[in-house]
Amino acid sequence: MSMMLTTFRKVLVANRGEIAVRILRSCAELGLHTIAVYSEADRNALHVRYADEAYSIGPPPAKESYLSIEKILAVARRSGAEAIHPGYGFLSENEQFAQACHDNGIVFIGPRAASIAAMGDKIAARKTAKAAGVPTVPGSEGPLATVEEAQVLADQIGYPILLKAAAGGGGKGMRTVRSANELASAFRLAANEAKAAFGDGTLYVEKLLEGVRHVEIQVLGDRYGNVVHLGERECSIQRRRQKLIEEAPSTVVDEDLRRRMGEVAVRVAQAVNYENAGTVEFLLDRDKNFYFLEMNTRLQVEHPITELVTGVDLVVEQIRIASGRKLRLHQRNIVVKGAAIECRISAEDPYNDFLPSIGRITHVYEPSGPGVRVDTGVYDGFEVSLYYDPMIAKLIVWAETRAQAILRMRRALEEFKLVGIRTNIPFHLRLMESPTFIAGRFDNAFLDSFNLAESDQTSERGQLAAIAAAAVAYQLKQVKSRKLDGTQSNNESAWKLAARRAALRY
Repeated sequence: MSMMLTTFRKVLVANRGEIAVRILRSCAELGLHTIAVYSEADRNALHVRYADEAYSIGPPPAKESYLSIEKILAVARRSGAEAIHPGYGFLSENEQFAQACHDNGIVFIGPRAASIAAMGDKIAARKTAKAAGVPTVPGSEGPLATVEEAQVLADQIGYPILLKAAAGGGGKGMRTVRSANELASAFRLAANEAKAAFGDGTLYVEKLLEGVRHVEIQVLGDRYGNVVHLGERECSIQRRRQKLIEEAPSTVVDEDLRRRMGEVAVRVAQAVNYENAGTVEFLLDRDKNFYFLEMNTRLQVEHPITELVTGVDLVVEQIRIASGRKLRLHQRNIVVKGAAIECRISAEDPYNDFLPSIGRITHVYEPSGPGVRVDTGVYDGFEVSLYYDPMIAKLIVWAETRAQAILRMRRALEEFKLVGIRTNIPFHLRLMESPTFIAGRFDNAFLDSFNLAESDQTSERGQLAAIAAAAVAYQLKQVKSRKLDGTQSNNESAWKLAARRAALRY
């Protein structure tokens, strides 16, 4: 097939926050002219400042701004944008948006609408994976219209089960059901939530596999049929089905398993003629059997850890692929080096059931140093509102080993200060000190029993604090006893005693 290049110089980023800033930076490095869109709540946002041009697209609610296909396309026509990058969330997995871009002669920096549709319907995606010879979790072969149909299937595969939204993602429209008497209410709640979130209340059932890991494979494909994978990401640290911490590589994936999972992920992508960046997600059990979960037809929140361990700028590759260039990466040349960890920093109060924390960020102190990366959309004076996702930054570190990466992440988290609101940084710090996490002995249910105040064992920090407290108490007792009897050791000078007293005051 001959090379079919599409030249574009102006790119509109149809998103906000840290991902919009991240995409704008890669565009700038490629010499592309950038266009931002913003709601009234984001008039002073960082992505607006970074772009060469910026246009308002309406009121703060996403459905009236960032989810409005008509408004975004109107800005594209007005500004002369030749391509649109959707980022993640919002319209990134909307096949109507991808098709509308195509119909208006605008390059969609992502997969074709047909591929989005094929993988966006989770039931259809399961069928595609099974047809490609990929193992899937036992469950529905089609949508479930009634709770009675769900009951019949649940009796066949056995409890516990998961009710999942066919058009869903991000943990929405999903309920765990452990017995028949829970099914009716769970079905109703899941369907209502799916309808509200995705406009489609269709559900399907999967067997709930317990004690499993959530491991995903990053893939890249071009329009010429070339597809490669860039290794795995460990995404098992989740709260309410939402990922909080990701790392690459996984502690339980060896070279052979990585190769096998990667080959399956490539096969899934090829089955739908996949083009651009995507992620194939799997559940991995204790015996290292893996099962297809879903495919996300977009850039992932956690893509930076893959970038750090492979040296590949995924956004640049997305832009190159969308312009019609042949994939320049070959599987044999993709090597995973070192270890990377990402913590999602959210405006949430971890000491109050992770409720959103809104308000003005008066000061931002970002960590830096070797191997530290911060993807953020906030600054001094930024206003955090309830209109959008509470994730306001991503802290990513790389080191030669996982142990070094954990130590680097601890240091970076301690340096990261966002004054004026509460964040989940204390939660991340606590997790970095958990012996279970450090040992890599977790699964996707780990956070169900994790306590911010007290983890499963006394942390190293707690032990050191106890030792330090005991030492200070002992020194105080010694100083007081010397004061009482008026004596001073011949081996201790007045300078040493004065220094001890000064230390005790702090």
